[in-house]
Amino acid sequence: MIPAAPASMQPAPQPATPIAPRWQQLWRDAVRDPRELLALLGLDHMDMGPACLAISDAAAAHFPLRVPHGFVARMRRGDPHDPLLRQVLPLDDEMKPMPGFSLDAVGDGAAKAGHGVIRKYRGRALLVATGSCAVHCRYCFRRHFPYAEETAAAAGWRDAVELIRADTAIDEVILSGGDPWSLATPKLAELTDALATVPHLKRLRIHTRLPVVLPERVDDALLAWLGALPWPVTVVLHANHANEFDDAVDTALTRLRGTGATLLNQAVLLRGVNDSVDALAALSERGHAAGVLPYYLHQLDRVQGAAHFEVSDAQARQLHAALAARLSGYLVPKLVREVAGDPGKRPL
Repeated sequence: MIPAAPASMQPAPQPATPIAPRWQQLWRDAVRDPRELLALLGLDHMDMGPACLAISDAAAAHFPLRVPHGFVARMRRGDPHDPLLRQVLPLDDEMKPMPGFSLDAVGDGAAKAGHGVIRKYRGRALLVATGSCAVHCRYCFRRHFPYAEETAAAAGWRDAVELIRADTAIDEVILSGGDPWSLATPKLAELTDALATVPHLKRLRIHTRLPVVLPERVDDALLAWLGALPWPVTVVLHANHANEFDDAVDTALTRLRGTGATLLNQAVLLRGVNDSVDALAALSERGHAAGVLPYYLHQLDRVQGAAHFEVSDAQARQLHAALAARLSGYLVPKLVREVAGDPGKRPL
């Protein structure tokens, strides 16, 4: 028998290499090449029609494609008009200058109250927590936002939190971005621990698309953090079409509701995606089946590069009236537009 070496001579135990959460690996593995996306959907052949040939390298260079494989799996193979594909595929249409469309469609710049803090409405402060998103939606109203200079995470949240502390009229904080849940959970906890020292805060609202496009983000660590927060929490999701829901999304939403959070959905009315009564009704019903109440149906924010998604106000009102005639009232979202300088969302 070989005697054991004295403890002083044995190699020191090496720390285990941290394993990144699964959602972070899935994030890294997202599709970033428009042609790869078309190939995954069987749309990479010339005979599939002109809709497959309108991808824009210039648009993709300016606002890169990013879409998780799980979201791609919900797209219909062989269908160039799939409503989920249309939301993410960079097209030539984005590069056509259109009058009335601007870089800052909703007046974020004018509403800046401090580094990464936007004040538009009474009693509320919006924190631009990050510029990162798991999916790049082509109609995004902040697609031109200077995230590198304007995120509340700068200086360890200190400036943003002190601004909120100094204004006792603020009783609700809204975490936005980008997508705030693209931050690691310890980073989120760092922020909410700082906010918990502000005595006049009553509510926390989180705007996120991640439970829909990357439901794996809703892991045990996120749920533990969410369930321990000291305020009532509202999670505002963003789904535009019923096909964005699947079993994995349903499971994630069930787990979120288990923390006591209220789940709402806001959608954007998008030409070629959900501009029919059938599509809007299916979205409300499918979301409600997953435990999510409709909140807002937004008219498109007129950001440069998104004009091809626009639906006229007249058509929007007709669709909304038909939706109200078909569904129970609690399934009908408010039809609104955000107008820079208004004290709240403007009903249409």
